Amino acid sequence: MQISGSMGPTLIGKQIVLGVTGSIAAYKAVALLRTLLREGAIVHVVMTQSATKFVTPLTFEVLSGHPVSTDLFEAHQEMKHLSLPEQADAIVIVPATANCLARAALGLGDDLLSTMLLTAQCPLIVAPAMDGGMWTHPSVTEHVSALRARGTIVVNPEEGPLASGRIGQGRLAEEGTILEAIQTALAPRRDWQGHRILVSAGPTQEPIDPVRFISNRSSGKMGYAIAEAAQARGAQVVLVTGPTALPAPRGVEVVSVATAEDMTKALSVRLAWSTTVIMAAAVADFRPKYPAPQKIKKQERTDQTLDLERTTDILASLSAQRTTQLMVGFAAETSDLIAHAKDKLTAKGLDLIVANDVTTEGAGFGSDQNAATLIDRQGAMTELPLMPKRALADAILNRAHELLRTRQSNQTPKPVAGGR
Repeated sequence: MQISGSMGPTLIGKQIVLGVTGSIAAYKAVALLRTLLREGAIVHVVMTQSATKFVTPLTFEVLSGHPVSTDLFEAHQEMKHLSLPEQADAIVIVPATANCLARAALGLGDDLLSTMLLTAQCPLIVAPAMDGGMWTHPSVTEHVSALRARGTIVVNPEEGPLASGRIGQGRLAEEGTILEAIQTALAPRRDWQGHRILVSAGPTQEPIDPVRFISNRSSGKMGYAIAEAAQARGAQVVLVTGPTALPAPRGVEVVSVATAEDMTKALSVRLAWSTTVIMAAAVADFRPKYPAPQKIKKQERTDQTLDLERTTDILASLSAQRTTQLMVGFAAETSDLIAHAKDKLTAKGLDLIVANDVTTEGAGFGSDQNAATLIDRQGAMTELPLMPKRALADAILNRAHELLRTRQSNQTPKPVAGGR
């Protein structure tokens, strides 16, 4: 089996540790092992004691061509909890039980596999499988969020018939989906190489006086995720950000601003440099018309009135100034999502808009997840379910890249029949 569009083996020479834990889905790890080998990987298998109740170590040993490690103390003489992760390009746990996720999230190290995770510096990919509504249990949700926050790639289980006979989300993801996650981690796409992306993120703060301001609930997480994903895919990235508590994405030039006016200036002077603009910032629509030069004392007046004026519509301004840049905007709405997003797309002359309902449970401001609908200027819509913001960032970049390729294809001169 190969991922659609792949050209031959994609993991040649890659050292992979395949962790198998105690789930009925453990037998599917055998098929994944065979696929990894066909893709050219060198695979060492580590099994928990409970996993050996479902599939024998001998099965994995014969197929992989390497001894299977199952016990921390038997392996201690060879220090496999250190040597295997040191040599590995990736650790892949398939299937990962709720118990496995908890141990990994809490940093427990009471067996070989969990101890290895404490020493590993390579990418970690986990594909959970569980039954009985366990996937949505608050403890499991918290552990998964903690792992994702540390950079673990979690391949969500699918919905369907479970071993108990119930229908629910808990089935191990399809083999192709897991393989694609491994390929992405080990051979990241560089499809944005040569592009220069200007990203905005976070809120703005419009001063009332030297200590007070008008702002909004934006955390900046979506814009930062886009900047991080674009850099990982080869783009040069400048991130213009309002005040946030987020660390700067590695390899990204960060320009910090406070007000809408500051953000307008920072983006405008860099517009000509960019090939794509992605406006994920939540810019204040209004600002105090007369900010006080000194702190306003509450005893001075009891009926304080705040006069407001509109801020610059940054996205419309940039769109009007652009030459060849692809323009991507966001529409954070609380009602009539698609209608409002389409209006904004047209009014601001955008190529693509990311529409999201901020009242959706789990997808509001400050969340690590988001759901969105992508709408282009031809009216084509792509609905994206609730997913980590980093995954959504890649989905947005995928669609934007498609639009760029279509534009370039349409601009390529057609050969003239009979020409020399």
